Amino acid sequence: MEFSRIVIDPSICAGKPHILGTRLTVDLLQGQLATGWGRENILETYPYLTAEEVDQALAYPPTQA
Repeated sequence: MEFSRIVIDPSICAGKPHILGTRLTVDLLQGQLATGWGRENILETYPYLTAEEVDQALAYPPTQA
């Protein structure tokens, strides 16, 4: 999968991967999924995200802490 909507910028979100144009980190969205949220819950909560952006965030490899 291509992650065209996921970016890493050291000056945004402490360099964590996030959705382009937002401050929503990939690990935040993956964490919501891990606690029982579904893709539809995420789209309802963040209506400015596209389905493609959510799919990319959920498929993105977990970051090393």
